[in-house]
Amino acid sequence: MATSRSLPASLALLWLVGIALRLAILAVPPVIPALRAEFHLTGTEIGVLSGVPIIVFAVAALVGSRLVAWVGVVSAVVAGLLLTALGSASRGLASDVISLFAATVVMGIGVGVTQPALPALVGGWLPRRIGLGTGIYTNGLLIGEILPVALFPVLFPALGDSWRATFVLWAVPIAAIALLVMATAPRQAGARAVVSGRWWPDWPARDIWRLGLIFGGVGPLYFGSNAFLPGYLSEAGRPDLISPALTALNLGQLPASLLLIGFARHIEGRAWPIVAASVLGLVSLAGIVMTAGAVTVASAAVLGFAAGAAFALGLTLPPLLSTPGEVARVSAAMFTISYAGTVVVAVLCGAAWDFFGTARFAFLPIALSVLPSILLAPTIRFGRKPGIAVAEGPSS
Repeated sequence: MATSRSLPASLALLWLVGIALRLAILAVPPVIPALRAEFHLTGTEIGVLSGVPIIVFAVAALVGSRLVAWVGVVSAVVAGLLLTALGSASRGLASDVISLFAATVVMGIGVGVTQPALPALVGGWLPRRIGLGTGIYTNGLLIGEILPVALFPVLFPALGDSWRATFVLWAVPIAAIALLVMATAPRQAGARAVVSGRWWPDWPARDIWRLGLIFGGVGPLYFGSNAFLPGYLSEAGRPDLISPALTALNLGQLPASLLLIGFARHIEGRAWPIVAASVLGLVSLAGIVMTAGAVTVASAAVLGFAAGAAFALGLTLPPLLSTPGEVARVSAAMFTISYAGTVVVAVLCGAAWDFFGTARFAFLPIALSVLPSILLAPTIRFGRKPGIAVAEGPSS
């Protein structure tokens, strides 16, 4: 475990890496009107631009597992962050739609390869305080989602209303955090973040799919609700509630990460918090689709809290249930299943909307995707000796 002297440094680095992983992604929505005007993007192209990172995350998670096995956890994080910064800055230099999409793919790969390394860092640096470490970097992820949107009204005019400068600007702190990790990562603790020579997940293992399905409801709950809530409120004749509801949904995640930080020792390694967060997510979905008023906004805030809690608790599972050398590839499998499922559910949500003729039914696939968390979380044996995905697989 990290020494008392290195504990604050470890937590600070985890928090900063979490921030860096979301800055480039959430820098896109505020500048979509400017992108659409310059490149004459269609609605479909905007949807693809928003959905490309999620698809890339699913594939790049496996690349991240391979990178961890090849160069080690800390080096994989640094490489992933630098690639993220490069992709973000490259978007600012895009001359056409193809180069814009290519830069977005590069950015997505950088984020995707870094994500499975983070649970391995927590397991290596803080093996006895996994909930605390996970809560810290989850809080960083959420702060990273809020900053580009919250600062946009100030930064965009200061940059001459240039969406290009915006992308380049957010690349700077990402690169700086990568260099900070490279220079200051706790070496003694980092040495213990050992990895197995095997990187390909043991796909036939039941535990791999159990974790993937438990974590799989988080993406649809968060991304799906963000995507279909505006359409539902517009159809319900309350477009004035779109901004308050989306703000409530996203800010509602913050208390969840703080709760995990404050009560980590009481809720990590237990199934009931995962079940409770999932049930709360279902209740809040019902509150949204049955109302179109103040209750909708309140339900969106509760949904954000539920999604944030489920996300943070899900991230604790690989380091809690895996041996240190297996955390990265177990995390990679969990992310791959989850992100792939998020894309599938999004398609089903749109199909349900079209089939039933009302946006209310777009939330039905989201609700169904949450059920595995409720049914499977109680089957996890937290008290057993760690060991998932230990079967033979491709080696380094």
